[in-house]
Amino acid sequence: MTTHSPGPRAVYDVIIGLEVHAQLATASKMFCGCSTSFGAPPNTHTCPTCLGLPGALPVPNERAVDLAAMVALALGCAVAPISSFARKHYFYPDLPKGYQITQHDRPLATGGALSWRSAAGTRTVRVVRVHLEEDAGKSLHEGFTDSAGSAYLDFNRSGVPLVEIVTEPDISSAAEAAEFARRLRATLVAIGASDANMEEGGLRCDANVSLRRRGHAGLGARTEIKNLNSFRALQRALEFEIARQADVLDAGGRVDTDTRLWDETGGCTVAMRTKEDSEDYRYFPEPDLPPLAIAPDRLARLRASLPELPDARQARLASSYGLGEDDASAMARTEATSAYYEQAAQASGDAAATCRWMRNELSRRLAEAGLVIESSRVTPQALGALIRMASTGVVSASAAKRILARMMATGEAADAIAGAEGLLQESGPEALEALVDQTLSTHPAQVAQYRAGKRAVAGFLVGQVVKASGGRANPSAVDRLVRARLDSPGA
Repeated sequence: MTTHSPGPRAVYDVIIGLEVHAQLATASKMFCGCSTSFGAPPNTHTCPTCLGLPGALPVPNERAVDLAAMVALALGCAVAPISSFARKHYFYPDLPKGYQITQHDRPLATGGALSWRSAAGTRTVRVVRVHLEEDAGKSLHEGFTDSAGSAYLDFNRSGVPLVEIVTEPDISSAAEAAEFARRLRATLVAIGASDANMEEGGLRCDANVSLRRRGHAGLGARTEIKNLNSFRALQRALEFEIARQADVLDAGGRVDTDTRLWDETGGCTVAMRTKEDSEDYRYFPEPDLPPLAIAPDRLARLRASLPELPDARQARLASSYGLGEDDASAMARTEATSAYYEQAAQASGDAAATCRWMRNELSRRLAEAGLVIESSRVTPQALGALIRMASTGVVSASAAKRILARMMATGEAADAIAGAEGLLQESGPEALEALVDQTLSTHPAQVAQYRAGKRAVAGFLVGQVVKASGGRANPSAVDRLVRARLDSPGA
């Protein structure tokens, strides 16, 4: 693996823009009725239209248009009342028509931004445009007996509807690029526009990056890293490319404006071809599709259907429940998590404790069981009841964890489990006084130390009472009784 000198940011400004392609959550393709389902045998979801056979005509998918418009609205873009499709020409084996139907000079939407709050303050990345296009097929280079000398083509993805989100070059680090992509994915999933499954190719990023010497104006030579299909790959590829460009510039060289691929195994970017300009694609209007019109009432209906977005949800949870940024972000991660948290917090009466339980004990047990919060047997009301029992001393903290384990396995209520397993704590004076008196009588030395001014010894005596109770005595109640006895002159 190639190594690079550290610290390019000390000398250079890093300028990054992203082009994010997300598969829209439709049952059929962009311009035909073929299925978009993943994992089918190769070339079984194809027809003359998505294969580009002569005489086949495209028909736009209405649902795909609506979902792309919702993406634009969620990002605060201006949706054009009239947009148009174009042909983008390039010649890859997996592009059956020899061109891709996309949008060029008249995109679906422009402007907008994605903002989020962090410990460092509010970050905003502006959006240049949001447009519709169809996906290409897939070239297969591995897994065949003759893979060393042959490639195979699967056109099941050909024609799958995509929305492309293009940002301004507002991103200044690899970590920030990955965070933007995470936030964008959360937005796409929240509004139901895409499942954004990166393992299945449902979300892919192209990253454009350049460096300029700090204090200088203008932009440096730009390279593009194609088809990054995980947040980790996006961040690692950009970190490598930033360091590579810095090394070239430090040595007095010139960065080539090329298109590169990320080699996960080698941990480096690799030059693929010279970077294309818009003219290289020979765009021209798609002659088989009329302009795409979205009526104002249709746009209003789509806007009204948008759910609460993740960053707005995070801000609301932080304000309403007094959560810190990190806790609010965790509780707002998905709509299901947020709804569960709010119901559990209402049932427990303790928002902070509910967040701790969800982030720690509940999260750990869900992960161990391979479950998500929606499939847990523990309802939010049941978790809230358990938390209330623990916070009021009905059960100890350790007993509450034991109870949660059984709740997840059986779905039983917390109070029923606590009663059946003898985990309820004794807190009434009448039940504890005899244990306290017995403990003090068997530890006269410690009693004398306390009354001589060594107050810390009370903790030892409390522990002895709890131990004598078999762990069922409420420590807080015991502490009050022990100190009352020790402070009583006649005791």
